[in-house]
Amino acid sequence: MKTNYTLFKHEKLKVMNDFKAAIEALPVKIGFIRHIFVGLNTNSAEKWDICLDSEFDTLADVNAYAVHPDHVAAAGLLKEVKADRACVDYEL
Repeated sequence: MKTNYTLFKHEKLKVMNDFKAAIEALPVKIGFIRHIFVGLNTNSAEKWDICLDSEFDTLADVNAYAVHPDHVAAAGLLKEVKADRACVDYEL
């Protein structure tokens, strides 16, 4: 995820940390999340600011997670500052 660079650095970091905390709290609320982690990029020369790594048993679980109200609320923390997004769903 790429955030909007018009934010001041400290504001941007606060939004990123708030998002990280909200997302990483979701397994308690959404039992079918097998693993979830939010990484915050420390290299400002790179394009992306946030990496979300998550694991689910099925694509149906991924789709249910996407619309789950608790996830929607957590994702909403980035609504006003998100400039871009990329996603890859894959199976192991």
